Amino acid sequence: MQKITPCLWFDGQAREAAEHYVAIFGGDSRILDTTYYSEAGPGETGSVLTVDFRLAGQDYMGLNGGPQFPFTEAISLSVDCADQAEVDRFWEALSEGGETGQCGWLKDRYGVSWQIVPNELPKLLADPDRAKADRTMKAMLGMTKLDIQALRDA
Repeated sequence: MQKITPCLWFDGQAREAAEHYVAIFGGDSRILDTTYYSEAGPGETGSVLTVDFRLAGQDYMGLNGGPQFPFTEAISLSVDCADQAEVDRFWEALSEGGETGQCGWLKDRYGVSWQIVPNELPKLLADPDRAKADRTMKAMLGMTKLDIQALRDA
């Protein structure tokens, strides 16, 4: 059992979001459990209170807490991608209905911020040739979805 589980606060969309994420990540991803509001409230009796779900082996909790606390970029989920095909797949699936930002960041349709990052990027940014690393950083800052070949060529 994992010691720390991120809890994502939704406004009535926790189950829908969890199902969406599970479909995108596949593999070791699934809905684990769902709890419902009782007559004690504060939500509507029988509506989803929490949904526990797993994405690629990592457990999360979705809480339908209401509109008081919307998501911000102060917290994001970073997706480690093996190649450009993974970058492309996760970028397209997670940005659908949301909005894209710079440097591989996006907000999904639920307002959750994601970073879609090729696992090669940290190595490129830490290159001992500082001029090359700086060119990589400059190239990345000019991108929305990250392009691995363009980062390598920088």
